Amino acid sequence: MKISIIGSTKPGYELTKDEAINFSGKGAGICYLPDTWDKLNQEAEEKTLKRANGTLKSGHHSVFGHPTYNLVLEGIPKILAMVLNNEKDYNTSEKSARYTKMEPSKQEEELYEKWLKIYSEKITEEYPEIDPKRIKKLAQENARYLISVFTPATVMEYRVSFQQINYIAHWFEDYIKTEENTPFTTKLKQTMQEFLEKLPDIIIPELNSSVKGRKLSLFATRNRKEEFGENYSVNYLASFAQLAQAQRHRTLSYEIKIPKEPMYYIPPIIKDTELEEEWLKDINSLKEYYPQGMLVEVNERGTIENFVLKCMERLCGAAQLEITEQTDKIMKRYCEAVKDEEELYNYLKPYTRGARCTFPGWKCAAPCVFGAKNAMNRKI
Repeated sequence: MKISIIGSTKPGYELTKDEAINFSGKGAGICYLPDTWDKLNQEAEEKTLKRANGTLKSGHHSVFGHPTYNLVLEGIPKILAMVLNNEKDYNTSEKSARYTKMEPSKQEEELYEKWLKIYSEKITEEYPEIDPKRIKKLAQENARYLISVFTPATVMEYRVSFQQINYIAHWFEDYIKTEENTPFTTKLKQTMQEFLEKLPDIIIPELNSSVKGRKLSLFATRNRKEEFGENYSVNYLASFAQLAQAQRHRTLSYEIKIPKEPMYYIPPIIKDTELEEEWLKDINSLKEYYPQGMLVEVNERGTIENFVLKCMERLCGAAQLEITEQTDKIMKRYCEAVKDEEELYNYLKPYTRGARCTFPGWKCAAPCVFGAKNAMNRKI
């Protein structure tokens, strides 16, 4: 066996689309390689280009997935990051809206600051044992539900293949052209158009997934039925913020629909208190901004094994509370649905005792303040 590095990321270097096409043409040559990689790599550029163009026309685009780009996207709205992240073929490092302060409109800013103070006081009152720095982070996590998913404040590094970024660009063009105009889609189309205008010159018309019949995966085109077995499909309401957390589980699939009437997540620490009505009034005043706390209709699908992997991340006192509670609800529904299927029920059972620190063989490297006892009944 021989293992060689034939290409790698070089910080500061901008791979041109011509170089990406050439690299892909070499990859296409491997499929019918008569000799060795070294000889293939030394062939005339015209021959490589001819092969690459022939591969483009035939629709065999996988070889164009070999060249990759590391893009830094600054001032990208959260919703656009979520659209990109739902396509899975990527790697990303993203500024956290959970623990960092964003830069929204004046109206959002005023309400954010108001509720940041309220949440800090409520958390201190309910959990005096929590460190003040941690309280601030938790207050930010809840106040950010007020910030629009269209706020251009996210910074992310995005590693994507030459093939995929071309597919995405063409999907955006198709969405802008064909999607029905609503208040939400109109805003989203504007951000997509800006993305296309700011994208470096790495797009070629021929590298288009229209021949594959594919489109953006985040937006549901039909209703999904629920089922629980070796594979599962479940529908629920979740905030934009929770969905962004869930998308990190790339082995699972997510689709959404925007409800006709706005609904909002209510953090448990203020639920059923005198603050609940005030929260709903304030967040609803921002409905035209599409705050992160607005609920969307979500369909989640995957295998039973990958659902357990999600539980290993989300049934935890350090995880976002909303997704912890949602994952726990799905686990209870899953177990109830397969209770007469012994093999499936027994597979899930070890993960039904509470937080992940109760899972068999689990050793927590960074124990949370709540511990196994309170991780699943906390309010924050």
